[in-house]
Amino acid sequence: MGLVIELAAVQANWKALAERAPGARAGAVVKADAYGLGAERVAPALYEAGARDFFVALAAEGRAIRPHLPDDAQIFVLSGHMEGEDLTGLVPLLNSPEQFFRDRALRPRGPFGIQLDSGMNRLGLEPGEWAAIRSEALAAGPRLISSHLACADEPDHPANAAQLAAFRAMTEGVSAPRSLAATGGILLGPDFHFDIVRPGVGMYGGLPFAEARPVVTLSLPLIQTREVRPGESVGYGYNWTAQRTSRVATVAAGYADGLARALARHGELKLWSGDRACPVIGRISMDLITVDVTDLPDVPKELEILNARQGVDMLADLSGTIGYEILTSLGPRFTRTYR
Repeated sequence: MGLVIELAAVQANWKALAERAPGARAGAVVKADAYGLGAERVAPALYEAGARDFFVALAAEGRAIRPHLPDDAQIFVLSGHMEGEDLTGLVPLLNSPEQFFRDRALRPRGPFGIQLDSGMNRLGLEPGEWAAIRSEALAAGPRLISSHLACADEPDHPANAAQLAAFRAMTEGVSAPRSLAATGGILLGPDFHFDIVRPGVGMYGGLPFAEARPVVTLSLPLIQTREVRPGESVGYGYNWTAQRTSRVATVAAGYADGLARALARHGELKLWSGDRACPVIGRISMDLITVDVTDLPDVPKELEILNARQGVDMLADLSGTIGYEILTSLGPRFTRTYR
């Protein structure tokens, strides 16, 4: 099984998003192991492209990539200062008064940032909490003050303007760098860009950055092919029955690898041999997928499920989810190759 990751495409997508916000510095979100693609390889490639600010969800993720980045790279931890965490070489984005006072007591000279809740009600200090510690926090010199948009992938959603107004009100007069926009926020325009933008899913080829270059190709090896006669059925539940003499290939992958059963629920999922599509038949099981390859002139050694024709967001539509979940679910049994 082969997952090919085009690092040049990640870099190109990062540069394209950075160009959308010319007045800001472009960072890079590499949490969840760079959305499942391997942060230890992706983060240095983004540094090479020009990124100097990196964002992870957990301190452990930051510690994993710290040795792979030069000292001038800042690694911001979105979960902030969790009790007992080692934050050496990292910059926690503090989310509550409790985190702020814990951090200042344990790391009085350690770098930190502040995360504000501008209306998402998920992480960050609420306006009253921020007002109570604002003077002390600003005097300590935060590296960044940030917030996050809840509906950035819906440009006309009224929450975007409301959160922008709230963030501006909470950060008026602040000299520290400010950040509100991830991929969707970058595309909303310059009002949302502030000082640092945080490209994320768009770097990895996902919506809402429709102009992104494809980043991943996933090929699945064939284990076996067989002839199935009319009236014979395939797989669990016998929910596909041959109407003609068919050649059926079984490939090595399944829901244990992040290819959910729901992908095949409407019978529209295809695997690809070059430019020829082969329908997936029957149910996706834990380790196996069955494919009708009757119309191929020759049976290849592998078939593609992710490529330029069928990207992560197409798979997401088929399974009723989002491209983020497809990327971050691709399992460790897929050998990752970087180009």
